Amino acid sequence: MRLPLYQVDAFTDRVFAGNPAAVVPLPDWLPAATMQAIAAENNLSETAFFVAEGDGVWGLRWFTPSVEVDLCGHATLATAHVISTILAPGTTDLRFRTQRAGELRVTAAGDVLTLDFPARPPHRVEAPEALLRGLGGPAPQAVLAARDYLVVYETAEQVAGLAPDMAVVAGLDRMAIVTAPGPAPAGTDDRDGIDFVSRFFAPGRGIPEDPVTGSAHCTLIPYWAERLGRTTLEARQLSRRGGRLRCALAGDRVRIGGRAVLYLDGHIHV
Repeated sequence: MRLPLYQVDAFTDRVFAGNPAAVVPLPDWLPAATMQAIAAENNLSETAFFVAEGDGVWGLRWFTPSVEVDLCGHATLATAHVISTILAPGTTDLRFRTQRAGELRVTAAGDVLTLDFPARPPHRVEAPEALLRGLGGPAPQAVLAARDYLVVYETAEQVAGLAPDMAVVAGLDRMAIVTAPGPAPAGTDDRDGIDFVSRFFAPGRGIPEDPVTGSAHCTLIPYWAERLGRTTLEARQLSRRGGRLRCALAGDRVRIGGRAVLYLDGHIHV
């Protein structure tokens, strides 16, 4: 079977930055084991698979190199970019039906794509000793949790300086977001106007550090909106590749906006 494959850098306007995702359009769903094998072969943080269901709706699933996940922001952004610029040019309102996160919408305005995702507000938790030991660095100001741990530090420089022990972090029961208020550290590209920064670690899911994580902002946005007293925010993820996200809180939903750029298109044979 010959299938198209696209690789898109998400949450950036230039190649070799942001978060790369593979996008595979399918005529019909493949067995989960086959999709997992393709994602492992691609060896990117996420591979998105989608099937057109008619009436402007697409079924959508996401796989890391090792597991299927419940929600992925950057691969959804990448999928919307492929549909709106290549497969159905000019499409501005996209609806995705997912098994684990319900219906998701993406709107396109110029070259900016905005995700409409569920908010996942965090709550205070007792910090597991392994979490603090695995992250290393200074003592955090607070530890909260939703789907992921949310570990809050005093400064962006502390977040940038963390060098986690990935073997310890991989053994945690949740993935880990680390965050601090802006501005972004000196020397960061596009650092003006940044309200908060973050990094994301998921070695237990096959992703030691994710470059830019849309789903993490389902928790980051409600946290920082409450703390800063604003519903619109600008965020920067401080991975090596880095990325900028336009964020808004809208009740029990979050809006996550960014750009995307095509890096590769071709075919795979399975």
